[in-house]
Amino acid sequence: MSFRLAAYGVCIEGERVLLAHYVPPEGRPSWTLPGGRVEHGEDPFDAVVREVMEETGYEVVVERLLGVDSRVIPAAERRVPGRLTHQNVGIFYRVKITGGSLRPEENGDVTESVWTPICEVTGLRRSSLVDIGLALAQTVPATGHVASIQVGGLIQH
Repeated sequence: MSFRLAAYGVCIEGERVLLAHYVPPEGRPSWTLPGGRVEHGEDPFDAVVREVMEETGYEVVVERLLGVDSRVIPAAERRVPGRLTHQNVGIFYRVKITGGSLRPEENGDVTESVWTPICEVTGLRRSSLVDIGLALAQTVPATGHVASIQVGGLIQH
């Protein structure tokens, strides 16, 4: 089984959420939250700030920890054929923009980031991370955990 620790930024202004359009080298494009892998020896708090900057061009500060999600993705459901079963542990933070300007990721898989009305998110092909992040931001559970998001239709791993 492979393992990945990642940090994601949930940035909400008014009734809009910041989403990143992820276009992998193989597989189907989808919308996701800005964020990604926590490097070895890196604090997840620092990783989310770095990842949001890399993917969107925005400088952010962390306002609060929202929660943690852990999911196991069977090999048969992986976007990349031939991969092992995978566990992704995602740490979700509420972030606030403090500077920078919106731009595509340089030399990366995020082709654009956009402010999306929250009411329109359900109509997008998206990662389940979007639904998890929004659920955490909207409910702020004391446990930092929300129910699993079912994958299927427009929601993918």
